[in-house]
Amino acid sequence: MFGISPLGWVHTLGSLPAIPLAIWMLARHGRIVPRSTAGAAYFISMLIGGLTVFLVAKQPASNVAAAVTLVLLVAGFTVGRLSGLGRAARYLETILLTVTVFLLLVPSVSETLRRVPEGNPIAAAPGSPILLGALGTLFAMLIVALVAQVIYLRRTDRRANTLTG
Repeated sequence: MFGISPLGWVHTLGSLPAIPLAIWMLARHGRIVPRSTAGAAYFISMLIGGLTVFLVAKQPASNVAAAVTLVLLVAGFTVGRLSGLGRAARYLETILLTVTVFLLLVPSVSETLRRVPEGNPIAAAPGSPILLGALGTLFAMLIVALVAQVIYLRRTDRRANTLTG
């Protein structure tokens, strides 16, 4: 179905939970929260998806995107535990993990538009205007999300300083 191999289904179904988990955490907390149950599930799902790309991808760019995603994922989940970064750790953690959501959504949207409906996909070619529009919209959403998250973190930091200072 949809020209996906059995290993491709493992990749797809393994990484699929990351999408609703990310949406839920972004809606509830305004960011991916690594030290939470949902954050741990997000990490595992992204790890499965990122590692299995190397087994199913046909284009070198996919392997590069997977490697970048995995590096950002691990960095995002570890930067908050580094001492000496202070408040910057939370900003870096938030930015890195939000970018992993974007890097998950780009191939998800692209592959969906290029495969569905089967036999007559919405975007038949990589340069399809609808595909390029969807990817442009995702990029705009990333920029808006990052700006909103930084503003939110700055406000919560100021409130915390006001209460403690």
